[in-house]
Amino acid sequence: MTFTLAPGNARLRSIVTDLDFLDDWDERYRYLIDLGRRLDPLPNEAYSEANRVPGCASQVWLLMSRNADGSLSIKGDSDALIVKGLVALVLAMFDGRPMAEVAGFDAAGFFAAIGLKDHLTSQRANGLASMVARIKAEAAKG
Repeated sequence: MTFTLAPGNARLRSIVTDLDFLDDWDERYRYLIDLGRRLDPLPNEAYSEANRVPGCASQVWLLMSRNADGSLSIKGDSDALIVKGLVALVLAMFDGRPMAEVAGFDAAGFFAAIGLKDHLTSQRANGLASMVARIKAEAAKG
């Protein structure tokens, strides 16, 4: 991968290392699905229209809050296994990161660098872009 990651994001760096190790996209999808299965469930009240991400073919919910240190706290879930894995990847990208880093992160460039861009259906790619846009909009609120 030729994308530069923020030095403090060990979680995302670990995922990238694991993806680089896997030989093909079937294995990488299984890995992403496994990441999604490890997500903690959201509280029942979080599965609301206010937290639902529009533009996703599957149901996706993001629960976001601002931390006192200026970082963004994000939790998420989906009703589809592979999309839940994509949620886990997005959380690794942005959860706990400073607002300025979230706002400035080139998600499309990152997805291209890890090869994900070329291995998603257009519906999943649009849903992923919707998740990122929702998170960046929250970070931009300052």
